[in-house]
Amino acid sequence: MLPALPPAVREPWFRARPVAPVVVASALFALVTVVRFAIPDVSQPLSLFYALPVALLAVAFGRTAGLLSGVAALALVALWAWLESVHSTPLGWATRAVPLLLLGGLLGDATDRLRATELHRAALQAAAQRHRDALEINDSIVQGVAAARWALEAGHAGRALDLLTETLGTSRRLVSDLLRDAEMSPDGLRGRPVPPTDGAEPDSARSAGR
Repeated sequence: MLPALPPAVREPWFRARPVAPVVVASALFALVTVVRFAIPDVSQPLSLFYALPVALLAVAFGRTAGLLSGVAALALVALWAWLESVHSTPLGWATRAVPLLLLGGLLGDATDRLRATELHRAALQAAAQRHRDALEINDSIVQGVAAARWALEAGHAGRALDLLTETLGTSRRLVSDLLRDAEMSPDGLRGRPVPPTDGAEPDSARSAGR
């Protein structure tokens, strides 16, 4: 069985607040651009600091955002080079473009794959929980009704009534548990313990055989 997610786990801040990484990345873009214009020394590789906002947006929003932020960083570098009349060779532009685009693309792709894996794992957990619910309903309700039928066919009407009353109470409890778990976990993942699978019969079925 797949384990339930720990309740104390929290999403990273850039996922919990989608606006925050945009604001932080925009501030980093602006800061690096200002520093780049303030320090006219071409030999200083200050443009590499654009990797910070590119990485942040790639981790927060995935491959597309990572590539777009890399393109935006290159556009800012090109703007600086044009305004400052800085001339560079194709190799020099490649050393600026390739790392930023690879960083945004690869890191964003890894983020997309991680999110897809998390969604798949959540779907497996939900399916496993539904399977446990079905087993519990079968053990507690279906077998209880079957035991009541056997008792009624054996001529024990009082015992059959007791079994039906017990099964009705169990069904109400199960429905209440399911509704409460659905309200507590909006994503559909419930963490109730797995019912025993040691082959033991439920109380109602054992009682009917007496």
